[in-house]
Amino acid sequence: MFDMPWSQLCWPTAPIRMGTDVAVLVRHFGFFSLNACRIVYVVDDGARIKRFGFAYGTLEEHAESGEERFIVEWNQVSDKVCYDILAFSRPRKMLAKLGYPLSRFLQQQFAEHSKAAMLRFVAG
Repeated sequence: MFDMPWSQLCWPTAPIRMGTDVAVLVRHFGFFSLNACRIVYVVDDGARIKRFGFAYGTLEEHAESGEERFIVEWNQVSDKVCYDILAFSRPRKMLAKLGYPLSRFLQQQFAEHSKAAMLRFVAG
């Protein structure tokens, strides 16, 4: 879900558990930004419909204040798999406030590219 040429998860081997700190290094418009986050909860439930995922909340060093959730859901009856991203945020740092429309565009790009990365992964 983070397999994109313009972003890198730091660190991809970090355990998916509540309290784990991670960061996303993003290259955009000629500069880099490092966006610090912490996993705030993990989803791992279901009998007929299995769900696994996690959400991270931004830390003080992040340009925005918010949360992003990633869920993979498998309906065992229909054998259908879904991938869902939910995000909410508001600008925290001055550059994010000044570039609010740009920040929203980058978030939309991230969601689209994350879905494409997941599709590439499952398609092999």
